[in-house]
Amino acid sequence: MISLHRSCFLNNAGISGPSSLFSYKLNKLPPASVKATALGPNSDRNISVLVENNNTLKEIRQDGTSSVADVDSDLTVAGGDLEVYNENASTEDQLVTPWAVSVASGYSLLRDPHHNKGLAFTEKERDAHYLRGLLPPTIISQELQEKKMMYSIRKYQVPLQKYMAMMDLQETNERLFYKLLIDNVEELLPVVYTPTVGKACQKYGSIFRRPQGLFISLKEKGKIHEILRNWPQKNIQVIVVTDGERILGLGDLGCQGMGIPVGKLSLYTALGGVRPSACLPVTIDVGTNNEKLLNDEFYIGLRQRRATGQEYAELMHEFMTAVKQNYGEKVLIQFEDFANHNAFDLLAKYSTTHLVFNDDIQAGTGIAELIALEISKQTNMPLEEARKKISLVDSKGLIVNSRIDSLQHFKKPWAHDHEPVKKLVDAVNVIKPTVLIGTSGVGRTFTKEVVEAMAALNDKPIIFSLSNPTSQSECTAEEAYKWSKGRAIFASGSPFDPVEYKGRVFVSGQANNAYIFPGFGLGLIMSGAIRVHDDMLLAASEALAAQVTQESLDKGLIYPPFRNIRKISAHIAANVADKAYELGLATHQPRPKDLVKYAESCMYSPAYRSYR
Repeated sequence: MISLHRSCFLNNAGISGPSSLFSYKLNKLPPASVKATALGPNSDRNISVLVENNNTLKEIRQDGTSSVADVDSDLTVAGGDLEVYNENASTEDQLVTPWAVSVASGYSLLRDPHHNKGLAFTEKERDAHYLRGLLPPTIISQELQEKKMMYSIRKYQVPLQKYMAMMDLQETNERLFYKLLIDNVEELLPVVYTPTVGKACQKYGSIFRRPQGLFISLKEKGKIHEILRNWPQKNIQVIVVTDGERILGLGDLGCQGMGIPVGKLSLYTALGGVRPSACLPVTIDVGTNNEKLLNDEFYIGLRQRRATGQEYAELMHEFMTAVKQNYGEKVLIQFEDFANHNAFDLLAKYSTTHLVFNDDIQAGTGIAELIALEISKQTNMPLEEARKKISLVDSKGLIVNSRIDSLQHFKKPWAHDHEPVKKLVDAVNVIKPTVLIGTSGVGRTFTKEVVEAMAALNDKPIIFSLSNPTSQSECTAEEAYKWSKGRAIFASGSPFDPVEYKGRVFVSGQANNAYIFPGFGLGLIMSGAIRVHDDMLLAASEALAAQVTQESLDKGLIYPPFRNIRKISAHIAANVADKAYELGLATHQPRPKDLVKYAESCMYSPAYRSYR
């Protein structure tokens, strides 16, 4: 997709920026045959309650006797995961029972975000589930509910208000939340993800209302296995975990970094089709070195400086061990927004024993490595030679051999024979790159003279400012287009508004990891992959590139429109799953004949279910 005529240039290696990954799988299943009697608390008849007991449901009667309910014991998904509610698109027309445990009042149903439909409950459902009188008489469709919610959200002028409205909706009506996000992805993605989620994390303590994930602190050391069992959903397939030390480009936000796992997992569902009940956001709270937060009366985390060394390592190891014990070999764990000194160690330590990845450190130097792998693959060039086509710059200047002894280990493969160069603009003039990629997390490092230097060297300079949020972008879309006199091919991690320059409107691409990780995860889950391999990342990138039309390229757009993201995710998932089977890392057998269609059939659908 990008021709690297001379060399590719990464700014500030291994620090921040976008990247890739994630997944999910469901079979067509018959609805669970579950019968329960739910009576009012003052009834003089016996009350029957169904409670989950492994793969059967046991009926506990008021008189203390019990019997096993009529439940299909063969209800399995993806190698043993129980899926009662059949959330994938292929089961939309099936009747489902909205309870694993029956309750005595429909009032509770209206406060269950997983099953609440608000005014969309039918007359029959209102009778069957004790909703008469709890709702006004009008019955409206999910489509009209969506129209009403979008009208309300658009009334807000402040993005954080829109974010809070969306989070409230997620906590009251989960399916409507995902319906809005899927149908209005280009408008709402910046609200629930970057850049607004960064502002939400900064203010998380003051806007905190209801827990949306698991908070595991040093206080819970020795009890993490037990704590994981407190989470109501048992069939977890994807975990996003952070310790909050380096949230986007905003620094140490401690416990308030929870907004990132919550936001990412909402995209796993909306963009990649991973069912929400299979997703678990986790924050590991080991303290914070952010003095402002430590002195903030609204801060919700541990009020102590960050634990390090053995204390930190022991807590993380207990967490990783407990996750595998609770959820098995195939649970996908994404390390998110860890500082480099921990991120590289964690990935190296657990990549051989767990299904893990980190899209931050598999960004900077990871992007460089993937580009080198692709060059090697397409040209049959030895990988070591391909690496020489890529130069990296960090805060001390160009990474060269004379600095090798002081370099962090992940930068050493990129130390080439060259004279030291301190300034980025000087490095551009000396190296003469065709592509400039920023993953520094430091705003405005692509100055006017840097962009002008790129434009002087190339007819169409490729400039990627990938750091998030918008305030930390290396340059804005307007700066890139104006300083290059309208010749730049520009993309950024967070979205920018269209730019008008000399009578022409430029619409920049968003080089966001949201293009990749939802489909990547879907591919891992539907294939039952047990490890992540670099070739899978390459397969995901190639699938995304294949979705870019010539029409888009002619307009200077190097990414497909986000409105097609579910189709894109299905193709990415198919490519990733295919590579997993090829590498012998897939456990779900037999291999589906048409992986794209299979991926589409596995995707979660937000359409309301009809209840018995």
